[in-house]
Amino acid sequence: MITLNDVKNNEEVKTYMQQGDKFLGSMGFTEHSLRHATIVSNIASDILKKLGYSDREVELAAIAGFLHDIGNVVSRHDHGQTGAILAMRILKEMGMKYDEIAYIASAIGNHEEEYGHPVNDIAAALIIADKTDVHRGRVRNKEFATFDIHDRVNYAAEKSEVEIIKDERIIRLNLKINIEICPVMEYFEIFLARMMMCRKAAAFLNTNFQLVINDARLL
Repeated sequence: MITLNDVKNNEEVKTYMQQGDKFLGSMGFTEHSLRHATIVSNIASDILKKLGYSDREVELAAIAGFLHDIGNVVSRHDHGQTGAILAMRILKEMGMKYDEIAYIASAIGNHEEEYGHPVNDIAAALIIADKTDVHRGRVRNKEFATFDIHDRVNYAAEKSEVEIIKDERIIRLNLKINIEICPVMEYFEIFLARMMMCRKAAAFLNTNFQLVINDARLL
């Protein structure tokens, strides 16, 4: 069976992901490097693991999380669909079973809020993992005076943690935001659609999504 380590060690995968992040950087987007891919992979797999899914489902969520942004090597526009097609071909060549490829491809193709839906458990976990990765480490711009709203919000996020409380069926995003850098309202200005998507994805997993910012529950 194809594992996360197999995917991580695939030269084609590594090259496309590194180049995709480079291309996004040239357009001024926040970081979408192997760091982001690894964090999303870890969170997606951790969600399913703590909710009691099988080891293989956890592994597939990890692979989908790692590959979800590979389509950026082609274009930021519709990168979910592009990434799904790329992943299908790469995973097929690696020898993955077709039914597993189908789950991963549908998860990657549905992870963006403009058109995505939690079509399966792996997709739901991936959506939550991707949309909750907000942190100052994602800001490329080093000139604070020239920060746009995305830079400010990410830079103000000093801590981001996804907490899974299995017994209460809760998935909670705990954020610590420095309000001297940006007000909490700016977070909602750019992340409200993403948080609503997380709520929908959590419901698909028969859980409730909660958002806690600076120890205050807001969702």
